[in-house]
Amino acid sequence: MKYDFACCFCNKSGINEKDFSISFLMLLCMQKNSSLKKKPNRLIHEKSPYLFQHAYNPVNWYPWGKEAFLVAKKENKPVFLSIGYSTCHWCHVMNRESFDNKDVAEVLNKSLVCIKVDKEERPDLNNVYMKVCQIMGHNCGWPLNIIMTPSKNPFFSSSYIPKENRFGMIGIMELIPQIEKIWETQKAELEKFGENLKIKVQGFEKGNSIIELGSEVLDDAFDKLFLFYDKENGGFGEAPKFPAPHNLLFLLRYWKRSKNKDALMIVKKTLREIRLRGIFDQIGFGFHRYSTDKYWLVPHFEKMLYDQALLVMAYVEAYQITKERKFEITAKEILEYVLRELTSEQGGFYTAEDAESENTEGKFYLWKKNEIEKALPPELIDIAIATFNIERYGNYPEARQKQSNENILYIKKPLIELANEFKINSNDLIMRIGRIQKLLFNYRKKRIPPFKDKKILVDWNGLMIAAFAKASRILNVPEYLEVAIKAGEFIWEKMREKNRGLHHRFSDNEVGVNGFLDDYMFLIWGFLEIYEGCFKNRYLDRIEELFSVSKIKFWDDKNGGFYFSEKIDDEVPRFKNIYDGSIPSGNSVALLNSLRFGMLTENSEYENIASQILQYFAKDIKTSPISQTFLLCGLDFLVGPSSCVTLEGKFGEDNLNRMIDVLNSNYLPNVISKVIIRDLANSKDSRKAVAYICTDKSCKPPANDANVMLKMLDSQ
Repeated sequence: MKYDFACCFCNKSGINEKDFSISFLMLLCMQKNSSLKKKPNRLIHEKSPYLFQHAYNPVNWYPWGKEAFLVAKKENKPVFLSIGYSTCHWCHVMNRESFDNKDVAEVLNKSLVCIKVDKEERPDLNNVYMKVCQIMGHNCGWPLNIIMTPSKNPFFSSSYIPKENRFGMIGIMELIPQIEKIWETQKAELEKFGENLKIKVQGFEKGNSIIELGSEVLDDAFDKLFLFYDKENGGFGEAPKFPAPHNLLFLLRYWKRSKNKDALMIVKKTLREIRLRGIFDQIGFGFHRYSTDKYWLVPHFEKMLYDQALLVMAYVEAYQITKERKFEITAKEILEYVLRELTSEQGGFYTAEDAESENTEGKFYLWKKNEIEKALPPELIDIAIATFNIERYGNYPEARQKQSNENILYIKKPLIELANEFKINSNDLIMRIGRIQKLLFNYRKKRIPPFKDKKILVDWNGLMIAAFAKASRILNVPEYLEVAIKAGEFIWEKMREKNRGLHHRFSDNEVGVNGFLDDYMFLIWGFLEIYEGCFKNRYLDRIEELFSVSKIKFWDDKNGGFYFSEKIDDEVPRFKNIYDGSIPSGNSVALLNSLRFGMLTENSEYENIASQILQYFAKDIKTSPISQTFLLCGLDFLVGPSSCVTLEGKFGEDNLNRMIDVLNSNYLPNVISKVIIRDLANSKDSRKAVAYICTDKSCKPPANDANVMLKMLDSQ
């Protein structure tokens, strides 16, 4: 059998109604009204916002579980598995075209048993079936659609499927009868095909080698990134174009190691370009998911929590090196957006904001020239039009083609050039732009906003906690540390069972889904950053507990490396991920966590964990180092030199504060610090704080001068 199915690419990724966005309230109202005509399906009882969006489809959806597969076996039907997430544009399109259509639902319900999965709630299932799609040779994104036998042997995969045949793509109305006919006549062949495919999936990853990894891998990664670097626009490659902040974090470390000016240049250029272009929300701040063109102009408009977190870290580290205020300001703008839009009253961080509002992608963010003129006083209109490149017929090709006259706000000219055009000084221009942003922001608030996914995920929260804590130290904003601590406390109290581990998801005041490796490792990362912000030992205790539980649940004692999920369902393969995609892999973060925590605690067990992770994945790393650039941050730490600075003194003492300030204000990515507090009862102890520096298992003479301490670290 041969199928010729095209796959669309769409990467991304009791209800308290007062907490929901206006658009979601409208969705709820529509669903409640429609319930007079439509009966809810089984998804009505689910806590995932994505599954709830499909709760009134006429499709007879099941959540993932044994019931659906038992029914499929009993009724002798294949299983249709559809995986997506709540802010996915093409998931919405397929829902409107097909899943909410009675004719399509009738065909699906007659021929298949249908299962809906939220890929953010069940990343383990998403990982498995994305590998199925890849092995079948498709370019898969979301929605991800799989058809399998009742024994979970997959035989078909695709991304978005239109309702009717279109643009060379088979429509679902024609596809499903074909599947039904093939199932009736060739069931044994499909079962065998799927069984072989499942075997390939289970053997997808190969590990363990005797390859030694050193600084040459870092050099190779830089050379490859430089080859893909877009010299004109910043970033890497062609469209669609992602900011890829972990590439930038690696390049900053490579600059520190090699003093290669090109590495720093790439980071600076990329961070400048993405801040000025349409991928950044010039009015409400925060970054959209990716750019559909190579110029960073036309974004895919959804905003994801993890993008904000990783980009904050890239901007604050760039500021730490360069002291250029534009990097500091951008980091603060991102954090302002997260605090305003993605932070719950309890302290946890929400998942994402949709690309769509009113069923139209980007509608909330686009502007017509006459709207700008209505929103602003006369003296600011010309400045706004020039600054943000507003055109009468629209400023990007699609708008002109559609004759929609829409504009994406972006900055093309340097502000000093604009200031000269308007014959004002730069500071005056900046003040006026700030006023324009505020007025446009208030005008935009009258629009129906995109849906906000208010579930709280531990892994993405761990990233945001790390970002707030790191920004607090580097930018010297204590309030950011308070935000990080509050979020950490929420997770620790609400999403953890003592000695039993973490839950992955919090939604509708309930926790659910056993935690995955990323939940543990990203939260450890967050607690490490909090510890270096406050030096309270309880965070070290928490890290030790999380490592202990994660080793029990995920560690491979035989071969090394962490599995992504614990062993619960034997029919769902377990994987050890190393690829750093939209977010770093759990193993990549585990490598750096282990090295940092092992150095802090002087416990060689964690160094052994790091060594075994590298040994298991060495071949993959050597073959394609730019596929795991966050892991290379850990390798850079391991290759060294790397240091632990132990500060001994009293909190509040001037010299201790000075030493901490020096460590925070200088770019020292391979230095981790801890504080030993002197006995406060001994009021006669007037000795100055002292720093003990140990580098690569060798300790230097103590220093009680911050500049001497810094010189010792810089001489490495």
